[in-house]
Amino acid sequence: MTGIVVADKPTGWTSFDVAARLRGLFHERRIGHGGTLDPMATGVLPLFLGRATRAVPFFEEDADKEYVAGLRLGLETDTEDVTGQVLSQRPVSVSRAALTAALEAMTGPQMQTPPMYSAVRVNGQRLYDLARQGKTVARKARPVTFYELELLDGAEADWTIRVRCSKGAYVRTLCAELGRTLGCGGCMSSLRRTQAGRFSIAQAVPLEQLLAAEDPAALVMPVDALFAAYPAVTVDGDLERRLRCGNALPWEGGAPGRCRVYNAAGAFLALARQESGLLVTERSFFEVE
Repeated sequence: MTGIVVADKPTGWTSFDVAARLRGLFHERRIGHGGTLDPMATGVLPLFLGRATRAVPFFEEDADKEYVAGLRLGLETDTEDVTGQVLSQRPVSVSRAALTAALEAMTGPQMQTPPMYSAVRVNGQRLYDLARQGKTVARKARPVTFYELELLDGAEADWTIRVRCSKGAYVRTLCAELGRTLGCGGCMSSLRRTQAGRFSIAQAVPLEQLLAAEDPAALVMPVDALFAAYPAVTVDGDLERRLRCGNALPWEGGAPGRCRVYNAAGAFLALARQESGLLVTERSFFEVE
């Protein structure tokens, strides 16, 4: 089975849990996911099946994300969300105007330090494994961008915000930083991912529905759906044979840049790049016998 399925991950499951269940459902051991979601989080989780796992790095190139998050003010925890150990609690007296101003100030590019409870590796070890051992290690801040931060609703200690951000940004850390900015502390109380790259919550299938489907394969989209923004070209005969052997092809007339390559029967063969009169394969997706 090759293709992409977009699951609506339920709370309480890890991204790895979902991938493991789908291995059994589709009888396919090669499954990768695009963007880890914490167990408490729900929403869009793209999963790449079979040879489609070769598309994961291309998904991650431009995988901006959108979330709807719960912000709990007055509470600080070691995990920066409500599941963690409480570090401090304070009374909250924050106006809507003050929170809106804090969100505006944090919109744009910035440096963010990954939280200890995250899947980032330091010296080969996951930070969350070290954190569960009671260890704290130095982490390098990295550039992230919050494109949009919108206050949706709420009052007093509990608010809901919409976050559109670059890959690598942690909403938990954003919530903690908002709390510090407002002088009362804060953490994340809920998280739902509504967009990951080109995949939206409207395309996501609830995991329960996916697991109960009579024909789960009907819910799998073709891998070239990820590359729909690129133009399509067709090769046949000797050109197809040469492409399958990994050779660059002589190619004139197309606009420079990436394209989708199909054979005469309409089968998706590769993501390629047109450059200097050549068609050069970036990644092949045809099955290798």
